[in-house]
Amino acid sequence: MAAGGGGRKVPGCSAEHGGVRRDGGGDPHWSRPEARVWTVMLLLGTCLLYCARVTVPICAVALSTYFDWDKKQSGIVLSSFFWGYCLTQIIGGHISDQIGGEKVLLLSASAWGCLTVLTPLLTHITSAHLAFMASSRFLMGLLQGVYFPSLASLLSQKVHESERAFTYSTVGTGSQFGTLLIGGAGSLLLDWYGWESVFYFSGLLTLLWVYCTCKYLLSEKELIIPIDCLMRGLSISKQTKVPWKQLFRKAPIWAVIIAQLSTASTFFTLLSWLPTFFKETFPESKDWVFNVVPWLVAIPTSLFSGFLSDHLISQGYKTITIRKFMQVIGSGVSSVFALCLGQTSSFCKAIVFASASVGLQTFNHSGISVNVQDLAPSCAGLLFGVGNTGGALLGVICVYLAGYLIETTGSWISVFNLVAAVNSIGLCAFLLFGEAQRVDTDSAYMDL
Repeated sequence: MAAGGGGRKVPGCSAEHGGVRRDGGGDPHWSRPEARVWTVMLLLGTCLLYCARVTVPICAVALSTYFDWDKKQSGIVLSSFFWGYCLTQIIGGHISDQIGGEKVLLLSASAWGCLTVLTPLLTHITSAHLAFMASSRFLMGLLQGVYFPSLASLLSQKVHESERAFTYSTVGTGSQFGTLLIGGAGSLLLDWYGWESVFYFSGLLTLLWVYCTCKYLLSEKELIIPIDCLMRGLSISKQTKVPWKQLFRKAPIWAVIIAQLSTASTFFTLLSWLPTFFKETFPESKDWVFNVVPWLVAIPTSLFSGFLSDHLISQGYKTITIRKFMQVIGSGVSSVFALCLGQTSSFCKAIVFASASVGLQTFNHSGISVNVQDLAPSCAGLLFGVGNTGGALLGVICVYLAGYLIETTGSWISVFNLVAAVNSIGLCAFLLFGEAQRVDTDSAYMDL
């Protein structure tokens, strides 16, 4: 998702992956055994990314009680992450193209791991708890914003095209595993040792992952990043021209971006507020149940949606028909279950509705997430970066607005109405204007 394009080389700064130079001879791709090891390690990295990301939502009620925050103040802390997250995605991908995605991943993980470990210690030292926690979450967003663009850069260079989809989907399931892990272990640690232990657990595991990756998968030479190469990587070449005007005149481009904005922001909203909803609505329930079950359901539904989509297309159904069908389930049906979640007073039904809503949202992976590649494969990364950045920005607004609605109305129904409304806007745009034919085949696009 590099802003500077994947083909440009920085003089003297050619990225190396797995001991093979990208600008030199030899096959730059991982061998099959290397690919297996890297896939497992990157899945673990994605898992730990979400462990660190979800620490504050998991501890939101405990933090609010400890520091005497109301819902608006909690919303400020929860939404601060997304302000930082939306700022580093494009530049993260660009730097990764220049110095190597694995280097950026490890630098980022080292920083967010240290930040997670230090957060409880520094919080007890300062008196401005709200300002510090909001700043900490903002910095966490900055550091984690580079992860997925760097991952895309790394895999696009090191994985054979015929194996790329499976590798991406496998690594991507780390997001559910991470939320599942911190939901289960984090809830137990929260009950047994307090909110500080959740931060220590997540941060120390991340630093252990960085150590193992550096020690066993990279050579000492590959770990060295010359300062001049890093600085050159920060600059975007003036020779690289992206035909934004031509792209944004196409209705299908706007349709998929609006849909991506909607689904990303509502996912962030549920991710941030579901733990608090269950904790307050069902105070006698066990934390690990509602922090684990929905994300456990999301793993098989995500894999099933990909299998179903590919199967239906292979049976002769039109690609755009399947994309829209998947999006109806991912945005439409999941919103129905979100609305039901706000109406029930039964804990068991609430778990079922939450699991269905979160699980069915993964059908978006077979809808709009791959539709970007249908429309503009020559610059899909950049367009995905634009949509993801916008989704993070809208996520900031929705997460804060959800806290404001809870505080002013005293009802969780308004939050789930907000989720359904935002999803409906994106779904309608995609159903009306979505297409699956390439729109980047003009000569102006082939220079990318």
